[in-house]
Formats: sequence, structure tokens, C-alpha cells
Amino acid sequence: MTPAPPIATSPAGTFRGSTEGDVRIWRGIRYAQPPVGDARWRAPVAQQPVLGVVDALKFSPACPQPINPAVPLPADTVFDEDCLALNVWAPEGTDPLPVMVWLHGGAYTYGSGSQTVFDGSALAGGGVVVVTLNYRVGALGFLDLTSFGEPGEFDSNLALRDVLLALRWVQQNIVAFGGDPGRVTVFGESAGGGLVTTLLAVPSAAGLFQRAIAESSPASSVYGPERAAAVARRFIRQNRVPIADPEGLREIPAEKLAPATAEVFAQVPGEAPGTIAFAPVIDGDLLPEAPIKVLREGRGLPVPLIIGTNKDEASVFKFMKSPLMPITDERIREMLSDIARERPEVEVPEIAQIRSAYEGVRRQAVGLGIARDIGFRLPSLWIAEGHSAVAPVWLYRFDHATPMLHLIGLGATHASEVPYVWRNLDDPTMNFSFKLGGRSQAAAISARMSARWLAFAKGESPDALGLPDAPI
Repeated sequence: MTPAPPIATSPAGTFRGSTEGDVRIWRGIRYAQPPVGDARWRAPVAQQPVLGVVDALKFSPACPQPINPAVPLPADTVFDEDCLALNVWAPEGTDPLPVMVWLHGGAYTYGSGSQTVFDGSALAGGGVVVVTLNYRVGALGFLDLTSFGEPGEFDSNLALRDVLLALRWVQQNIVAFGGDPGRVTVFGESAGGGLVTTLLAVPSAAGLFQRAIAESSPASSVYGPERAAAVARRFIRQNRVPIADPEGLREIPAEKLAPATAEVFAQVPGEAPGTIAFAPVIDGDLLPEAPIKVLREGRGLPVPLIIGTNKDEASVFKFMKSPLMPITDERIREMLSDIARERPEVEVPEIAQIRSAYEGVRRQAVGLGIARDIGFRLPSLWIAEGHSAVAPVWLYRFDHATPMLHLIGLGATHASEVPYVWRNLDDPTMNFSFKLGGRSQAAAISARMSARWLAFAKGESPDALGLPDAPI
């Protein structure tokens, strides 16, 4: 006999989900009204409660974005600006469980909460409620047009506001899905990790989550209004809209904005090594200060934190010939020059001084090490040191790589830990990794890593039974 589909009745409405094994799943629940038309480049507005029983059986569309093979979306993915929805996985039972809210990565320009590797069934089976969500990406989520047009015509930090609204939805509704709003862990990787560390510096985020996990956060890639305005000006011109009348951008179909997004995404790091086009902005309002400064000084929201990086973060950027990370001496010099110009109070070392810190490293690998450390490792260390003054912090490094990833020179590259956290090693994105074996060892590592993340979300130490203790 087929079990009745799970029904969740919350302040947001009544939602009919599905059951797969021992896990109940609700997909595509709107948390915001469609950000279309005049609402494009405006702060999200909470979805009104829905009447009747709403089927929550399929994922919502993904935010329109350039296609990127490195960020694989399901083959049947639909792209639409009306994308602000979330998904819930919950085990059977009645006791309120800890909640884990995932923020996907993708250089703030790609990705969706519906990527297959983020299937929450395995994590939910560990005794938590899992939430994944869409936020606006690329120009639709991170373009700051507040320096243009009439005052109040545009809002800043749109994607960050999306995430905050989704977290408020969790606070108000997750009880109906079996979750405990007093035990929410927000976790994310890459751009998602950057959103996590940014949230820790957002005063209005207080109380929306009680724990945080930041995997490979580009925490220092948050820029001031001047740089944001320069990117916006470039994007306006790319779309052949008058600078004096950026309102015309709202008339362009969302799918036609993707090529301009891709162009600007490639141009900015090409001209300013070490920077990215789309990222959170220090707007003096929602985000008053640079997160890296706030957290390094121990002034972030005082919630326990796991933060870390992968051993070979930069290798995939070299492999894909991505402009995002400076690896050659020339590009590193350009980046150091930009830092010295923008931050005259900082004593910026010469590249020879930096190279001397990598004694014993093969010359061709030094650039990768510098890119990894400047882009990910050092910001994570600074945050761990500073934040440990106000809350418990655990610092990790993920070193594991399959024989195939070792063979092709990627090693434990950027994002390679994600399937291990989610216990989704059978995801199609992992097929290539196991061409030369290593599946059983990977499964053991995945079990340990997810056990740490789950223990942390439950309010315990992330030091799983029988494993070494590693707090700061």
C-alpha cells in the first residue's frame, strides 16, 4: 500500500510533498514573490500565504545564468527569473530536529539549490532537516545599481537579501516540516561559503541561525561601492543602455542578460587580477563593513563556526584556464599593485618575498600556492583566529583526492569536498573521479566528514567518535 504523501501546514500555507525511502521531501516552495518587472534589482518581498493544498513536488526554475560545465545543473533545468524557492528534506518522526540550510556555490554567478549533488536525503537520514534554496545569481543578484538612476530606484545586495528572507521563512515555518528554528546551521561552499562569512557580519542576521559552516569561503572578495559602481557601469554599457537611464535594463528579457553577465564576469578579473565581477557589496546599510575586517577583529555574530579550505584549491582554475585566480608572476604582480594602490596603509610585499615563503615547493606550483592562500586559505585563517574570541571555532583542511584526481594534477581541488559532505558519492558528477578506483576509501572519508557536520549541527562537538579533536 502506497503511503499517503506528507502534508506540512505552516504559516506560509499547506504543502504536499513526496516520500522517498524514509525521507519526506518538499520541492519548489516559494519564499518570495517573483522578482520580475519593476521588482528586478529590488529587495525581495515575502511570498504571501497560499490557500488550499499546494503540490511541492518539483524544483523551481533556476536563476537565469550563463552555462558553465563546471557547475552542472540537471538536464531538465528550467531557467526563469521567478526562481526564489526552497526545498526541504526531513526524516520521518515528530521531534523537532536541527536544521541545516545550504547556500550553493558558483562564483556568485552560477548554480542552484536543485543541483543533484545537493540531494539532502543522506544528510536528513542522519537526523536533521535539510533546506536548499535558490538566490539570485550573477547580475540579477549581485549587480549594484544604486549609484545610478533615481534615489531608491534600485536596492543593494539582492542575493544576500534573498538569503536573509529565506532564513526568516525557515524561522517562521520549519516547525511544520519537523525542524527546530532554534537550532539552525547555515552552511555553504565557495560563493555559498562567502555568503556564510558575510552573514556573520550582517547585524540584521542575528537570531536567524545559531551555527555556521564555511567551506572554501572567498571571504575577502567583498567590495566597496566604488568598485561595485564600476562593474555596474560596465554592465550597463555591455547592454547598450544609457548610463543616465539604467531603468532600461528592466526591459531586457532575463535570458538576454546572461551573455552580458558572462562578458563582464570574464572581463573584470582579466583587468583586475584577484577580483570578481559579482559579489556582496559593503553598502553601509545591510552590510556596514567588510566581513573580513569584522570577523578578524572578533566582532561577528557570536555563533560557533566550522571553517576551512581544500589543499589544492587553485588547481581546477588553472586546469580550466579560468581568469578568476592569478597564478603567473605577471598576474600576481598586477594583483599586488592593485592592493597597494587601493590599500596604501598595507605594506604589500614584493613577489620575491612571497615566493621565499614557499621554499621547497616546485617553481611551477608556487603560483598555485599563492593563489590558494590569498584567495581562500589566509582569509579563513584570519577569520578563525578572530572569531574564536567570541565563539568556538573549528578549522579544517580537506586533503583527500582519488587516484584519478591525483593523476591529472587536480588533487584536493576547489569544491572536491562537497559530495563527501553530502554523502552523495554516487552522484553523476563523481563518475570521473573513480575511474581509477578509490571508492571505498572515499566512502569512509565521506562518512567521517558528514558525521562531523551533523554532530556540529546538533549542537555537539564536530569531533566524531574516535576521531582527533581539532578545535582552535
